[in-house]
Formats: sequence, structure tokens, C-alpha cells
Amino acid sequence: MSSFETWQSPLSGRYASKEMASLFSNATRFSTWRTLWLHLATAERELGLDIPAEAIEQMKANLKLDEKQMKIAAEEEKRRRHDVMAHVHTFGVVAPAAAPYIHLGATSCYVTDNADLIFLRSALDLLIPKLAVVIHRLSAFAEKYRDLPTLGFTHMQPAQLTTVGKRCTLWIQEFLWDLRNIKRARDDLGFRGVKGTTGTQASFLALFDGDHDKVEALDERVTALSGFPYAMPVSGQTYSRKIDVDVLNSLTSFSASALKMATDIRLLCHLKEIEEPFEKDQIGSSAMAYKRNPMRSERVCGLARWLGNINNSARETAGGQWMERTLDDSANRRLTIPEAFLTADVILTILQNISEGLVVYPAIIGKHIAAELPFMATENIIMAMVRAGGDRQECHEKIRVLSHQAARIVKEEGGDNDLVERVRADSYFAPIHAQMDKLLDPKSFVGRAPEQVDSFIAKWVQPALSPYKEVLAKVEKAELHV
Repeated sequence: MSSFETWQSPLSGRYASKEMASLFSNATRFSTWRTLWLHLATAERELGLDIPAEAIEQMKANLKLDEKQMKIAAEEEKRRRHDVMAHVHTFGVVAPAAAPYIHLGATSCYVTDNADLIFLRSALDLLIPKLAVVIHRLSAFAEKYRDLPTLGFTHMQPAQLTTVGKRCTLWIQEFLWDLRNIKRARDDLGFRGVKGTTGTQASFLALFDGDHDKVEALDERVTALSGFPYAMPVSGQTYSRKIDVDVLNSLTSFSASALKMATDIRLLCHLKEIEEPFEKDQIGSSAMAYKRNPMRSERVCGLARWLGNINNSARETAGGQWMERTLDDSANRRLTIPEAFLTADVILTILQNISEGLVVYPAIIGKHIAAELPFMATENIIMAMVRAGGDRQECHEKIRVLSHQAARIVKEEGGDNDLVERVRADSYFAPIHAQMDKLLDPKSFVGRAPEQVDSFIAKWVQPALSPYKEVLAKVEKAELHV
């Protein structure tokens, strides 16, 4: 059947990057198995087993599979009902001198589990620089709008002013924590190594005639050949599925950060204060031609909800492993692990696109401030009157009355907030009429927001991004389309 005649995952078919989709492909999986068999045979030969050099050379020459070999493996798996043994046979067909030694002493989890750990590490290596790019892009946005006053919102009600840049730092801070968590998960990864059928290494002890030192050396050598800093000290047949939980926790935590940012942007789009990128020929609605829907942020929200729930499955799988292992984890992990990484990859690509093209509308922001600032400025007005010799309680009552009058105009008549005009027209406030413009300057209401942006970027963002300077330099020259 052609690709459009059968269901395909939108993650690989529509959204995810070529690199992430390729990582979890069968081609990568089975060639990684062959590399692991090569590492095992190489280490066994180095430690004294009688494995011919020709066997090693033939394995090295046939690490990648072609379509013919994939067909042979598929036929063997259909006959044997065992995917690993099907590929042992297929590898032996193209590397006949190695056939007697492929998988020597190993159990299936030697290739399946060690390969999965390699994929986890490689997938994290793909995500980490992408997250750094998003942080870098948002930091530039925060710096640009560090001192642009905007309404703050608590309970989605107008609150004290902040700045557009300061609000952006709230998103960045969460992504910095995600960068730390994902990098920590990557750096903590160990290798299952060479452990045998129930983790006792009994088969390898037999191969080396009871020499415990050689079995330990084998484990260490295969681990080093595979590029890992250490092998897990103990395992059952599989590595503990709690490793999957730890890794996916970092991704599901990231999904919360992405959901928060995208939701904020959707709300700001509703207020017309900020707009996500909108391409020249993009259509917002099939019926309402004027619409500019925040479809990128909506997609992030949908995908983030999906990613946030994936780890429940990994957690239940880890807790449901019996003794040294059961096989109920296999089908589950074939779904959860690739889909978690593909989803995170898609979200990061969209976030980069959003962060590179956010549009800010200062006039709309200023209009919203003007509608609310008079009420927020009442305390400043009272304090100025007291400094001019007025009585605080009397002034408070005057302001209360005028505020209620202005609020009635806004709420009942749909008019503009005219509290400032009422204050200017009231002779009681004559001592501070000349100060009114200064008292109502939005920048006097943002506190240390601009300075907080500067300090945050200098002390936290720049040090966190310093390891990724080369990546950031490359992406500056690239153009991203979603």
C-alpha cells in the first residue's frame, strides 16, 4: 500500500525533523544491533576467545542493511517469531565468517536494551541544542522589549504593570530548568553492558572458563567501545525501566513549560498585543478571511498535552516489571519512547519558529494600559498630595468618589476611563496638576523589571548558553519554516 492509503503517525509523516525520525527508524535500529554485535565480538577476541580476524572484518563491512537484507530478516522473523534471531541469521548471511560468533554468549536484551540506551542518548543530543536555540531567541526578544511597559495579569485580571521583556523571562527561566534537566538525564545515562540472560553474566563466565576478571573486563570494554562512561553495576535481563521514567520525566516537564508559553501567547494574541509569525500567503480561516489564528501556539499546546501524559505509561511499565523481567514492556516502549522524543522535537521546532517571529503591537499595549492605569495611579496621586501638604484620608475619599464615577462610565456606558480628566478638573488636586504626566508615566510603574531582565540574561542565560556558541552561530545563518 502507498503511504496515503494507510495510517501514518503524524509525528514522523507531518511534523518531526528528519534527524529524529531517522534515529528511531528500523534502519538505524538494526544497524545499531550489528554495531553492538561487532563490539561484543571485538572485545571477546581481545580477551582471548578464538574469533577469526576475518569474522571481525566481515562484520565491520556489513553494518548497514539494504532492502534485500531487510526482506530476508522479515521472512526469518515471520518464520521464527523472534526479531533478534532473525537479524542474527541475516547478519550471518552477509558475514559468513562471523556467523558462528555473532551474539556469542548474549541474550536478546544485549542488543535491544543497549541499542535503546544509545537511542536515548542520541535523541537527547538532538534536543539539547534545539532547546538552547529557543532560549537564545527568547532572550533576544526579552532584551529588545526589556522596558516596554505592559499590563500584568493576575487571575487574568489587570494587575500592576510589568514589561513585555520581563514576562518573557518567566518563559525562559522554565526552559533553563528544562535544559538543566534534559542535560542531566543525558549525562546520567549508563550502559546495560554485557550482563547475560538474568543479569548474572553466567554465560560469559562459562565462555571465559570461570575467569571473573575477564568477564568484568568484557563488560567494561564493550561499554567503552559503545561510547558510554560506565556500565550499570547490576541489572536483570533488562536495564531497569526506571531509566526510561527518569529520561521521559525531563521531557514531560519540558512539555509544561512549552504549554505555559504557548498558552500565554494565545491569550496575548486574543488581546492583540502580540502576534505569532504569519506568513504572506497563510490562511487563518476557510470562512473568515480576516482571521490570523495563533495556530502554531495551538499546535504546541496540543502536542504538549500529549507529551505530558506519555510518562504515565513509562511509570506503570517500570513498576510492572516482574522479577528479572517480563515482556509486557516491549510493545509499550516501542510506542512511548519514540513518540515522546518525536513530540518534543516537533515542539522545539515550532517554538523556535514562534520565537523568531513574534510581533509586538505597542499601540494596543499602550491603549490597554491607558484604560487601567488611572486606577493603578491612585496611590501615587494620594502620596503626591500628601507631600504637597494634603490630608491622606480626605484625599483618599476624593479619589474613591472620582474612581467610582469613572468606573460607572466604563462599565455601564462603555466609555473610556476618564478618571485622570476628573482629577485634572477638580480644584482640590490643583497642587499636583503639574505633576500628573509624571505620575502617570507607565515606566514609573514597572519597578525593576528592565533591570531584572538585564541581570537575568547576564547572570543566568548567557552562562547556560555558553557551551552552545557554535550551534547558535550556525542557526543565525539558517532560516526555519514550519
